[in-house]
Amino acid sequence: MASTPIEQYAFLSDGQTGALVSEAGSIDWLCFPRFDSEALFTALLGTEEHGRWLMAPRDGTLLSRTYRGDTFILDSEWETPTGKVTITEFMPINVGEMTSSDLVRTATCTEGTVEIVHDLRFRFNYGASVPWVERAELHGQPCLTAIAGPTAIHLVGPLPDPKGYSHGGTFTLGEGEAESWHMLWSPSYEPAPQLDSIDMLETVTEANWSSWASRIDAEGPYADEIVRSLLILRSLTDTKTGGIVAAATTSLPEEFGGSRNWDYRYTWLRDSSLTIEALVAHGFTDGARAWRDWLLRAIAGDSHSLRIMYGLGGERHLPEFELDHLPGYENSAPVRIGNGAAGQFQGDVVGEVMIALDKLRKAGVADDHRSWALQKELLIFAEENLDRKEHGIWEMRGDLHYFTHSRVMIWAAFDRAIKAVEDHGFDGPVDHWKALRARLADEIEEKGWNDEINSYTQTYGSTEVDASLLQLPQVGYLDYNDPRMLSTMAKIEEDLVDDQGFLHRYRTQSGKDGLTGNEYPFLICTFWLVEQWAKTGREAVAKDLMDRLVGVASPPGLLAEEYSPAHGRLAGNYPQAFSHLGLIRAADSFGTKQS
Repeated sequence: MASTPIEQYAFLSDGQTGALVSEAGSIDWLCFPRFDSEALFTALLGTEEHGRWLMAPRDGTLLSRTYRGDTFILDSEWETPTGKVTITEFMPINVGEMTSSDLVRTATCTEGTVEIVHDLRFRFNYGASVPWVERAELHGQPCLTAIAGPTAIHLVGPLPDPKGYSHGGTFTLGEGEAESWHMLWSPSYEPAPQLDSIDMLETVTEANWSSWASRIDAEGPYADEIVRSLLILRSLTDTKTGGIVAAATTSLPEEFGGSRNWDYRYTWLRDSSLTIEALVAHGFTDGARAWRDWLLRAIAGDSHSLRIMYGLGGERHLPEFELDHLPGYENSAPVRIGNGAAGQFQGDVVGEVMIALDKLRKAGVADDHRSWALQKELLIFAEENLDRKEHGIWEMRGDLHYFTHSRVMIWAAFDRAIKAVEDHGFDGPVDHWKALRARLADEIEEKGWNDEINSYTQTYGSTEVDASLLQLPQVGYLDYNDPRMLSTMAKIEEDLVDDQGFLHRYRTQSGKDGLTGNEYPFLICTFWLVEQWAKTGREAVAKDLMDRLVGVASPPGLLAEEYSPAHGRLAGNYPQAFSHLGLIRAADSFGTKQS
């Protein structure tokens, strides 16, 4: 059975976890209570037998499906042969004493009569476990309770009937009538969760999202896309810890039917740092503090064994394993949980962190004594590992190399430390840092530049280029219009841009990544190309490519990691923070925001 195209999914979030709901009305992915928890609906990576919750009008035609304003409340308008219905779905934002993880679906008949059909299949442990389901009561209201191991799910509302290992039912609504279904998570060994008014939950949730979005400073031709992208970044953020997941899913493939399938439900230092930059660029310094505080907590006590990613709470151990019972999206196996790249050394991350904290300083967010002390420890880590080969920004699993992009990012780390001393009065061995910065610059020009191809290279001594080289002017290593950058851009266009104008990360045929198969163009890389063109007087072609990129987003405005022009489909994990970070930078290149 073919998988539902990724772009047909909308995303719901409560600031702790998220759900994917298809245009057919099926919730095919949901992890409670955190993004990285075990899924209880896993049809996304298999079939309906791996868990889903279908709720849709019988014989319905979907007329429209949009987020309500600047929120993640989803309103879907349906028409049937006998009437019309609006289905509203959202995950209540947890504020104050409200600590449950839950999801609400409401059907309101607006014309004639409609029949609402349910097909509910609880499958815990990523579709491997069928829970014990029974009718019970939750605070005096009838409910279905599903229990397996540590997890309990409670469904309140008109109850579907058991049908083997699933539950189904049809509920008829007349004009003006509405019914709601409220699904709540709780530990199976604790008292049942609080049951709040659905109207109140909806009002609080709408106000919370809208209030947050109202403070965003966005302008230019892509202001709406900037606002939605910043909202997506917030939706991928754990409001308790401040950690942002790279994406809400695992194992959505980089090549349909391939094995490049990874778990992105963790927090990369790189993504968190870039998020800080995006928030600061749009006047959201208060919001950026949460990400900074997460960084400080995660790295604290760990600066000499720095990791590239952590769990949402700062957990360090994220072992990778495979789920053999799942066939994978579009039969792309294996399905992986955890991420073995967590133990890799990637030299660029110190630079990413230092750049982000420099942006915060410039925006008026003062460092405290702990923040600056930790930054100095990071520079010690960078110096101790200065001659160490690594895996690079793309987490390659082949041989180790000196990646030019990473060497530039280490250069940027020392550059920002020097600026902290000279411009902001912090203490530090500035002359020593200047010497290290100069050494790196000389080395990059000697070993990271290749006269034969007239370009900077992916790794020292090679003739391959890499889309990450487009970040060199972004971090101030050289100007966008520097002749070396322009010739590097030309080489990247020659080697990595496909016939539709989309950009690959690197040539997988080179064999450096140690993986089999190929991958589709990466969206963040293509956004970087837009930025480079826009900054170098090629506004018309930049605008054309930007419009095409915005056009490949799903109808609700969500981007995955990649896009396949050949298939006309999004690919990779979804929604993807990295892609939306690239969109924000590219959009700003047409306006007045500074990179």
